[in-house]
Amino acid sequence: MKALKTKIIYVIIIGALLFSSCIRQQKTWILQDSNSAETQFANTKKTAYKIQSGDNIYINIYSTDKATSAYFQSNLPTLMNQTYLYLNSYVVNEDGYLTFSFIDKMYVKDLSVEQVQKQLQTTMNTFFKDVTVSVKMVSYVVSVLGEVEDPSKFNVPEEQINVLEAVAICGGFKDYANRADITLVRQTSTGSETVQLNLQDKNILSSDYFYLMPNDVIYVPSLKSKSYTYEKMPYGLFISTISIVIAVLAITM
Repeated sequence: MKALKTKIIYVIIIGALLFSSCIRQQKTWILQDSNSAETQFANTKKTAYKIQSGDNIYINIYSTDKATSAYFQSNLPTLMNQTYLYLNSYVVNEDGYLTFSFIDKMYVKDLSVEQVQKQLQTTMNTFFKDVTVSVKMVSYVVSVLGEVEDPSKFNVPEEQINVLEAVAICGGFKDYANRADITLVRQTSTGSETVQLNLQDKNILSSDYFYLMPNDVIYVPSLKSKSYTYEKMPYGLFISTISIVIAVLAITM
């Protein structure tokens, strides 16, 4: 009888634990598609961003010639942090022009960073020998909000970042993150647009929105089960009832 009583108590406890768990394992997965065995996903959108007015562009000129390097102040500090890059960057004006060194004006609006680099390289080659031009976006900021471990706004450390990398920088998803209905807010020339992203579908890898752009905002909502679990589940009453049942069983059996 005592063994039966112990088993019943164990069953009640296990049932309570299972009942309180509201997340299906499949809802925590990403890049899934049971209907396809495809493993290759083409995506050519890495250079999609076009420079706009107000962007900060960092430009540096390298040269094997010491005089040329000195002219462009190429003696870089050991650690080039974001503040240094910002203070030594060039702003694209309202008309889309960039002014750099002895170059009076250079129209860069709607060009990619790579196109600006090539254009500057061509110009520098007409004046100097053995020079290399480096161009980097400084104002490349992405924000991640919602059900991630560390919601934040950060500067992108690389030339390009995708939505999965952005979530990883913010510590990854929380348990109740809805990975299938993420909202991407992107600035456009006429305002803003919103796009829904399903990170549980591996076809996201070939999406036009997989790679992020400056000033993108990612919002990760919570699953409906979180709302039910935390707002509707009467935990106090549930636990009290289980405690009373166990106590009664302990006395009567």
